[in-house]
Amino acid sequence: MKSESDENTSTNTSRRKVGLLFDERMCKHFDPLDDYHPETPNRIRSIWNKLQTTGIADRCVILDAKEAEDKHLLSVHSIKHVDQIKKISSKSFNSRNNVAAKLNSIYFNEGSTEAAYLAAGSTIEVAKRVASKELHSAAAIVRPPGHHAEHNEAMGFCLFNNVAIAASYLLDETPEFGVKKILIVDWDVHHGNGTQKMFWSDSRVLFFSVHRHEFGSFYPANDDGFYDKIGEGAGAGYNINVPWENGRCGDADYVAAWDHILLPVAKEFKPDIIIVSAGFDAAVGDPLGGCRITPFGYSVLLKKLMDFAEGRIVLVLEGGYNLDSIAKSTHACLEVLLEDKPIMGSSETHPFESTWRVIQAVRQELSPFWPTLACEIPQKIIGQMAPPPHTLVSSSDSETEDDKATLKLKNIVDLLSKLKVDADKESDASYSWRSELSNVYIWYASYGSNMWRPRFDCYIAGGQVEGMQKPCSGSVNKTLPNEILWKTFPCHIFFGRDSSRSWGPGGVAFLNPQTNSQHKTYMCLYKISLEQFNDVLFLENGLGLDADSSLFDMTTLNAISNKEFSSQEVIKDIWYGNVVYLGKDQDIPIITMTCSGLDIERFKSRKLPLRPPNKSYANTLIKGLVEGEQLSEEEAIAYIDAAATAELL
Repeated sequence: MKSESDENTSTNTSRRKVGLLFDERMCKHFDPLDDYHPETPNRIRSIWNKLQTTGIADRCVILDAKEAEDKHLLSVHSIKHVDQIKKISSKSFNSRNNVAAKLNSIYFNEGSTEAAYLAAGSTIEVAKRVASKELHSAAAIVRPPGHHAEHNEAMGFCLFNNVAIAASYLLDETPEFGVKKILIVDWDVHHGNGTQKMFWSDSRVLFFSVHRHEFGSFYPANDDGFYDKIGEGAGAGYNINVPWENGRCGDADYVAAWDHILLPVAKEFKPDIIIVSAGFDAAVGDPLGGCRITPFGYSVLLKKLMDFAEGRIVLVLEGGYNLDSIAKSTHACLEVLLEDKPIMGSSETHPFESTWRVIQAVRQELSPFWPTLACEIPQKIIGQMAPPPHTLVSSSDSETEDDKATLKLKNIVDLLSKLKVDADKESDASYSWRSELSNVYIWYASYGSNMWRPRFDCYIAGGQVEGMQKPCSGSVNKTLPNEILWKTFPCHIFFGRDSSRSWGPGGVAFLNPQTNSQHKTYMCLYKISLEQFNDVLFLENGLGLDADSSLFDMTTLNAISNKEFSSQEVIKDIWYGNVVYLGKDQDIPIITMTCSGLDIERFKSRKLPLRPPNKSYANTLIKGLVEGEQLSEEEAIAYIDAAATAELL
């Protein structure tokens, strides 16, 4: 990859000079109480790894991260807020947690201050390089994200408002760059409430946010993101919200919002630079977003923005919690910045009826300020719509100027239908994998708290038992198992990690999937469908059930069924991502889940902490063993104590 020092001497085959910034120090910020927290350091690691392995990083100018100066933070935040974040990492564990508990969806640890200063300062750095025309465009792979952070308060995983800080810097601190008008495009699935408020009365910033809103019920769960919030004073008309009424919106819906709202207004506004609050939680498979933009879709949206500001665009990471989706989506966007063209892909449906309704409402609200929005969208355009969200098939495109839209739409659809869909193509909303796996049965072998039937029922029917800190949503198919077996297996259970989301401080059970005659592990086997087993995998690992593909299917099951204790890691960098085959009973496969082989080695070397379970968690195991008539209470306690104190060999 090119660094700044060798940029002038290296051979650059790309026509465009694109900056890229990542720094491992931003991974020091993580939730000390929740290993399953979606805003994990692995978010930016997964993106960086993808860009390196695909060669994208080699085609970019690698920039050094920089910490923000307080004076730049104070351009949008209060002294009180800056001081709080500046000092938070030096406080005690309990003090940090007490502060976080008073805020909305925030955590702190020893690395939070440094990461927050680096995220804000690095966003300034990439924006400065693009505004000064040293680079054509740039991407900042930063965390914590920023667009929810308000003037006096951190919220929604966001500590400092990185994009707002950088925009303010360009407008007020660097007149030599000639940046007088900035377009901020926020395509994160959540409304950018903090950014909106910071430029509410400022006509120098056109703020455009397209987000899942659902009439104020979707996070941040207020009316700030409604389409009638247009700014005030000098900023009236310069705040544009496109609030989706439902989830499942995909490529077609977003392209329609671009073509019929954003692009016409941007053409009139004529920005000097564009900053994208590039959250990728509207991507296919995101556990929080529930929308369906493909990597191809993101590349199309970005390509359309390249027609403005001479293509001077700064991408700044916001949300996005499916590690695979955010990596592929960022990769697709970098391809556009480097080559000025979208990746290969296709889309096949039209926008929802609700999408057209929202677009028309936004156009009507903003038309007094932007005359280009005053004309009616032809009925032959808005008449082309997808089925309602619950019967969604896929995603599509529409095209730009209203008077030419029909012809262009036909040409686009015809062209895209001939292109080969990339690896991210998705099945329809009927989730065919569910119907395929709903009648395939397995024995799920539980060795931890799921040995107690009431606890396991939470994973299927939903609910919460004594000792659990959070309720379970349950499986999509809530049919409880009516067949249960108990078996013992010659392998070793152990307890590790500092805390869990469901049980709080203390270790939870893992299985070392190697036969060992010195150990005997009790397991409760539940006969459930392979569809339900996938949902248990999703829930055990803190993932959403709105998935377009299974984690574990028949192909994988057949691949590991040739030998007892063979396993397959079905999802990386997660606690229970390794599925283990234990044999058969009544000709039905017995499978369980545990951590990866790499994590087993980390537990052995103590790089991951071995730790006994807390009382509530241990009691569920004891209840399971006693009520399952496997051991007496005294024997069950001794069994758990032995597993918690034995060395992991």
